[in-house]
Amino acid sequence: MAKKDFISAIDIGTTKIVAMIARKTEDGRFEILGVGNAPSSGVKRGMVVHIDETASAISLAKQQAEEQAGYRMGEVYVGIAGQHIKSMKNRNSKYIENEEISQEDVNYLHDQMSRTPLDPGEEILHVIPQSYIVDSETDVSKPVGMSGRMLEANFHLVIGKATSARNISKCIERVEMKVKKMILEPLASATAVLTADEREAGVVLVDIGGGTTDVAVFYNDIVRHTAVIPFGGNVITNDIKEGCSILLRQAESLKIQFGSAMGDTAAGDKVVTIPGISGRDAREITFKNLAYIIQARMEEILEAVSFEIENSGYAEKVSAGIVITGGGAMLKGLPELIKLKIGYDVRIGYPNLFIVPESDEKFMQPQFATSIGLILEGSMGVSATGSRQGFSFRRKPQGNGFKEKIQKGWLSFFNDDNNRF
Repeated sequence: MAKKDFISAIDIGTTKIVAMIARKTEDGRFEILGVGNAPSSGVKRGMVVHIDETASAISLAKQQAEEQAGYRMGEVYVGIAGQHIKSMKNRNSKYIENEEISQEDVNYLHDQMSRTPLDPGEEILHVIPQSYIVDSETDVSKPVGMSGRMLEANFHLVIGKATSARNISKCIERVEMKVKKMILEPLASATAVLTADEREAGVVLVDIGGGTTDVAVFYNDIVRHTAVIPFGGNVITNDIKEGCSILLRQAESLKIQFGSAMGDTAAGDKVVTIPGISGRDAREITFKNLAYIIQARMEEILEAVSFEIENSGYAEKVSAGIVITGGGAMLKGLPELIKLKIGYDVRIGYPNLFIVPESDEKFMQPQFATSIGLILEGSMGVSATGSRQGFSFRRKPQGNGFKEKIQKGWLSFFNDDNNRF
């Protein structure tokens, strides 16, 4: 197998770091050759806050993936997110001298837009064309070859802090790899889980991670709006920890194994027993009370998601509803809560659209959507979700009623670091 056949990606998340190696098969699908997964402790809300710890986790994940694939990772596609990410709309125009629009004219507008003045310390991550205007003809999608004197274009710009990109690059370089391109994580996840029909009809991608919740709105196969909400599964875990006075790892395990986003439908007669800290008495919490703790915080996150959908200007056009992915998408009752609070149809997005059927099913889960999406984006160059520029890093300056107690396997589950999102 030629070296160029391999594609490598690193997903730097708040709770875990994933290294993935894959290759494109003859039928256009992808075969996953190696996956490494390491706990992340140097990342907060999608941003690197401790370079040494993050680099160490990347190194561990990289080693696991390389051993499985029998290939040494070199240039990698890396996801970028965090609360520093923002977006804006902009327009540019060009006078056409020979009255026929060429690809060079379109490229000129694109290149000029990538030089849009920004606040100090900011960089443009993606330049995403929305529509073109040729003279008085609006909503032109492919202007090349048309006759006209004036070409205008509307763009969606995704912007991030240059320091955040540099920190990511430093972590990658410390483990003897090189960043080939940085890609906004919700765009990568969308490539992995959204169908062409959904992107055309109008859909909202909601990627619920540990530190952030990423949102991307699509309509007519074009990215119309992107946002990163600085809340994810970790705030829910912390709420359970504080509400039940237990350890953080116990709270995380409670959330994953027994949690639900719908308090009204959770069992009120079922109780889970939590081992006491350092020999202290065990604690008990009903499934219903646990669900109400989770629901309260999840509703707050969904309010932010709803705001971003309204802010996109496409709230009335997302006929395909919402697709949720990421580790948080597996929370029981979440699709029902979203439909209740926001009003759209919901499905869980699994990243198996472009993966060969023989691949290990454990990697076809929502928590690997971003990693697989980075592989797809890296292979496609120009992605299926619309033409856009990827960011290449460059240096620059009740009573006693019936209770069902669940104890079996509880202690081992608490101590399993893989049970996290």
